[in-house]
Amino acid sequence: MSETTQTLTPLSTQAERLIELGVHEIAGLSAAEVRAAASAAGESDALLAVRPDLAPASVLAPLLRRREKAGFVVTDMTDVDLFAPLDTIDLPDTPLYLVDGVDRGDDMANWSPDEALPALTAASRTPLLLTEGIHWVLQRPDVLERNHCFMTIGSRRRKPKGTLDARTPALWISNGTGRDGRERRDAPKVGWCWAGNRHTWLGFASGSGRRGLEP
Repeated sequence: MSETTQTLTPLSTQAERLIELGVHEIAGLSAAEVRAAASAAGESDALLAVRPDLAPASVLAPLLRRREKAGFVVTDMTDVDLFAPLDTIDLPDTPLYLVDGVDRGDDMANWSPDEALPALTAASRTPLLLTEGIHWVLQRPDVLERNHCFMTIGSRRRKPKGTLDARTPALWISNGTGRDGRERRDAPKVGWCWAGNRHTWLGFASGSGRRGLEP
């Protein structure tokens, strides 16, 4: 990964970005609560995130921007908010939390999600949730690059019988083809890929851990 996409802005700056976008209102938090939580965390090269049940992907995705194009969720993913954290992910129960050591996972490009998840686990890494990936791009739009985008396999949908849906969510850049529509070319896009498929242009975003923040 390039140096620019590794570096996150200070938590106070991230807090102001979320407030500017109105994410705090979506989550039912005041601007003061977001600022206080970020301030209490001190200096940290971590990603500031809101729990997905308070700020779901369907609401966050349209806030994304690339070349003035708004982000969107693909038309065949109307159930995007049903993609929940894997049982193995220990999500803090606070409204705001931090994700440490965020990495785009370029070194795992051309792996399938089925191959990547056990490898991340063995390396003591935790795959990003879809909403965490969106938060990252909200803070650093340049984390999405042509031929260097990422999957967020920490979020999966469970079928009624408990088995995992074969789709895995990802963030990439629309080519403006098919149902996306020509007007969406270059827009940030929330989509999905099959768990057993490989893509040369998709890494696997992960972090080293999560920490809760009290607002």
